[in-house]
Amino acid sequence: MHKSTSGSLGPSGLDLTQAFFKPISGAASPSSTKRHTKISVIGAGNVGMAIAQTILTQDLADELVLVDAKPEKLRGEMLDLQHAAAFLPRTKIIADIDYAVTVGSDLCIVTAGARQIPGESRLNLLHRNVALFRNVIPPLAKYSPDTILLIVSNPVDILTYVAWKLSGFPSNRVVGSGTNLDSSRFRFLIADHLDVNAQDVQAYIVGEHGDSSVTLWSSISVGGMPVLSFLDKQEIAYEKETLESIHKVVIDSAYEVISLKGYTSWAIGYSVAALAWSILRDQRKIHPVSVLAKGFYGVDGGDVFLSLPAQLGRGGVLGVTNVHLTDEEAQRLRDSANTILEQQSQLGL
Repeated sequence: MHKSTSGSLGPSGLDLTQAFFKPISGAASPSSTKRHTKISVIGAGNVGMAIAQTILTQDLADELVLVDAKPEKLRGEMLDLQHAAAFLPRTKIIADIDYAVTVGSDLCIVTAGARQIPGESRLNLLHRNVALFRNVIPPLAKYSPDTILLIVSNPVDILTYVAWKLSGFPSNRVVGSGTNLDSSRFRFLIADHLDVNAQDVQAYIVGEHGDSSVTLWSSISVGGMPVLSFLDKQEIAYEKETLESIHKVVIDSAYEVISLKGYTSWAIGYSVAALAWSILRDQRKIHPVSVLAKGFYGVDGGDVFLSLPAQLGRGGVLGVTNVHLTDEEAQRLRDSANTILEQQSQLGL
């Protein structure tokens, strides 16, 4: 299945190429100045395929690898993408159930995860996902020892920690998608409320990708203007309840999409592709992503991954931004870390 073409049509491809083109002397080997970028996506479900499709349209990879446990679906997804080749930048697309196909990946994006069974506890689901990761992460680390692991599977903060432990990688090369999408939804809602472009809004949600996430209201700015201090200066009345209601909409928005269409896919696809772009193109952009948070903002209870504004580049996580937090925000961030640590303590890792 791993071949990037679906069958043989007479003479070998090499024979046809030699018949079709008259070679130029010295042009047989590819240019050494061109970097070959390889991305592997683990999990060909709705999220994995949305990420793969976005990566293709944004011309992020020379080679895109899909890995999944279901060979028929995997081959179908591979062929479906290959058939769009005439409309896309040139990318070699291959797929296989064998992790050996991921060898030499620059970036491995993990979306594989067990689905919650009705009535199943969150902890039991977590144990099943940890068992799944024991079969996923070690082979990725084996075949691509210098890769960057980008974890998307939920619960993303704990599974990013699990991936870090199982891979043996330094923490800068293991990152979770975290609250990057939550923050995008947050920026959209603020922009919509103020009737401005979302790209002019600077706003972060940090902490757990979940109910204990923390809005950094004190650092929100629009066009460089700090929002809360502006409202105070202008003596414009605002209620904390109104602001928190926007945060609640952000938390509930994923649940709403799932209840309406059964799953989320497009927004997380664009969000993860943006992270891949920042990493592989060495953009050094700041994203709120799940990183090893111990030692930052007073989080010192143990090894815990949660979202902080982090600079991403070719080396993975390059640093954590020293954003000013109010005492209340810092305490809520520590509470969020403790929520995750409490669940992690039951995994036995």
